[in-house]
Amino acid sequence: MLRFMKTYPLYLNGEPVVPGPGLDVLDPAVGEPFAKIATIDRAGVARAIEDAHEAFGGWRNTTAKARGAYLRRIAGELGRRGEEVARMIGAENGKPLEQARGEVAISIDHLEWFAEEGRRAYGRVIPHQADGKRNLVVKTPVGVVAAISPWNFPLMLSVRKVAPALAAGCPVILKPARQAPLACAIFAECVHAAGLPRGVFQMVCGPSDEFAAEFLSNPLCRQVTFTGSSGVGRSLIRRAAETIRPLSLELGGQAAALVFADADMGRALEGVLLAKMRNTGQSCIAANRIYVERAAYGLFLDAFVARVRALKVGAFDEPGVEIGPLIDAAALAGALAHIEDAVRRGARLVCGGRRMDRRGFFLEPTVLADVPPDALCMREETFAPVAPVAVFETEAEAIRLANSTAYGLSAYAFTSDVGRVFRLAESVEAGMLGINDGLPTTSNAPFGGVKQSGWGRELGSEGIDAFLQTKHISIRI
Repeated sequence: MLRFMKTYPLYLNGEPVVPGPGLDVLDPAVGEPFAKIATIDRAGVARAIEDAHEAFGGWRNTTAKARGAYLRRIAGELGRRGEEVARMIGAENGKPLEQARGEVAISIDHLEWFAEEGRRAYGRVIPHQADGKRNLVVKTPVGVVAAISPWNFPLMLSVRKVAPALAAGCPVILKPARQAPLACAIFAECVHAAGLPRGVFQMVCGPSDEFAAEFLSNPLCRQVTFTGSSGVGRSLIRRAAETIRPLSLELGGQAAALVFADADMGRALEGVLLAKMRNTGQSCIAANRIYVERAAYGLFLDAFVARVRALKVGAFDEPGVEIGPLIDAAALAGALAHIEDAVRRGARLVCGGRRMDRRGFFLEPTVLADVPPDALCMREETFAPVAPVAVFETEAEAIRLANSTAYGLSAYAFTSDVGRVFRLAESVEAGMLGINDGLPTTSNAPFGGVKQSGWGRELGSEGIDAFLQTKHISIRI
């Protein structure tokens, strides 16, 4: 017997609509669809862009204070439906329920932060240097924004784009990831309940390649902001070159965690565990390479393996679960390939390493020791609960190893040496550095990377800049 599955609507020009056939959304804990999301085609996206552009004039002229009030109302609606949204995040991407609740909470915080930050998008008056002239700088909204968000933090990474764009005075068209669009569908319902004007926020779903082509070629779409893989980011850059379309990009990471012998080992253990295993290792800022100073290597490795072995694996709503399933079969196969490659190159498989004997896309939490630098997991992002550990001898070598990647989104270091903290801050090539901190993200500080990890910054006072243009006004008096 076929199970009835609800089709969640899109949100177009102020209305929830189901304009076309639905796309299945899988529950990764069982590997089967449990709901559908409505879809539209490229022509529908073009209409959404036109509707957003039509709304732009009124929204840009709405005061920053009033725009902030709308954001706070959205935050209130999201808080009211927080448990429902958290459970949907768990169902569609496998995130353990407590972590999903945390994602809802930080999403609300992002909305509240940008509700106020829109009131601080200051220009300036420049002291004049020519008699009879005065010079002003003003910030104006860029126009219609296309926001493309990923599946691993489906709500939070969408709100990081939507909230600052709306606060800046820009209408937004959100395209969530096809694997996990349903929390965003509920978010659209929260936007609707908050009473935003028609066309100011819309949510679409459908063929990614066609949507990207429309976003990057339509002259009414003025900015594209994307979080996802570096490969897709490169494709967007190539396409954007044709129209010189501004892009904001948060791309891949290959974060190093450096554990020095002088660190508080308890704090280092918990920090590395959090940085590696949060969201089942499916995080762009995950600690994908763990380097431990030789004097502490054995002690740290033994304790770390014991903690990893104790992690509870299961579906999102099972009590006490800390590790969920991977998002799909391809992700599971990729993780197993990384493990196999590392062992073939000489790494020791200390724990885990196998697909679990149950439905869904579950992988045993895995620790690899003595991992050589040429292993795939040390060179490519492993979106899985796979922790490769290697040794270093000196601080200089630790910095060299941390920087030995094309990526530079985040890094972590555990030490009690204050001087070393400053040396690392100045030398490690990453947009974010957590010192004795496995979770450095916060609404009021910038998030973004260097090298091939992206362009621009989200969050903090910098987070609104991508959606504002700087204009010089010269006045002869």
